[in-house]
Amino acid sequence: MLEEENMTNTIARLWTLVVDGIAVLGTIMIGVLMLIICSDVVARNLLGSSLPLVSELGALTLVMIVFLQLGTTVRHARLSRTEFIDHILNIFHPGGAALLIALFDIVAGVMCSIMAMSTWDIFIKDLSKAEFIGIVGVATLPTWPFRLLILVGISVAALQFFIQSVTNVRNGLQAGKGEAS
Repeated sequence: MLEEENMTNTIARLWTLVVDGIAVLGTIMIGVLMLIICSDVVARNLLGSSLPLVSELGALTLVMIVFLQLGTTVRHARLSRTEFIDHILNIFHPGGAALLIALFDIVAGVMCSIMAMSTWDIFIKDLSKAEFIGIVGVATLPTWPFRLLILVGISVAALQFFIQSVTNVRNGLQAGKGEAS
């Protein structure tokens, strides 16, 4: 039993490193986006024209940042949502509150899974057709690396929602047993 618990703790720690590591990549991308925007501002003021790829790169990078950081946002319970029902229900029926939160996590996990499946299709299309952004002959970038990171981020978020739903169901059932006693 102790060995099984150690294995579970090791997997949980590794998962935490993956989720937080992907969020760190998102944070680095925020710095990259800031450099891109600042460079464009300087180029507009000094050269009188914008740098190529700035708007396309900025748009893809912004979406990528959101999805790279979504998993850790979910893991740390930092999603914006109305929690007053959870709090009231938790006072009178903690097991029910945990099960309600688990239901929210399941629905969110399903929605993220649907987004991941559609992103997978877009990623495969971009990869197979060699899709790119930019202007041919001036500056171009392939879109598939951005799509891949978006896919990784949304998949990690979906898994995190499902992991939390299992934990919340377990907590709800344990709290329900305590309430019945």
